[in-house]
Amino acid sequence: MSLKIAIIDDEIHIRSLLEQTLEDLETDFDVELLVAVNGREGLEIIQREKPQLVFCDVMMPEMNGYDVCRAVKVHGLADVKIILLTAKGQEVDRQQGIDAGAFDYITKPFDPDELVLRAKEILGLN
Repeated sequence: MSLKIAIIDDEIHIRSLLEQTLEDLETDFDVELLVAVNGREGLEIIQREKPQLVFCDVMMPEMNGYDVCRAVKVHGLADVKIILLTAKGQEVDRQQGIDAGAFDYITKPFDPDELVLRAKEILGLN
């Protein structure tokens, strides 16, 4: 089974940063990176590709990150671990994300090294 990580973010700079941050996992561990520019496209990728891990923005057009989390739960894809990335750092926002089905909630700006460590941990990579 090949390992896959999906990146869902409407901001090109954040998508690029995430891709650059995670590209070593592509080369070192043969992890496939999948990229979507909005929540609806991201959900389609999740349903089709079933990545083990998703880094998803909260505030996006068409479908926000909370809606993506809820839809993933409804479609029986509970094995997909979604980490929400957002500038919304209040505890109420974090709780809303967890209640929607997010595995974790990380506020922006994030530490790229922390994201790589979290990805390795979740995917079981050493």
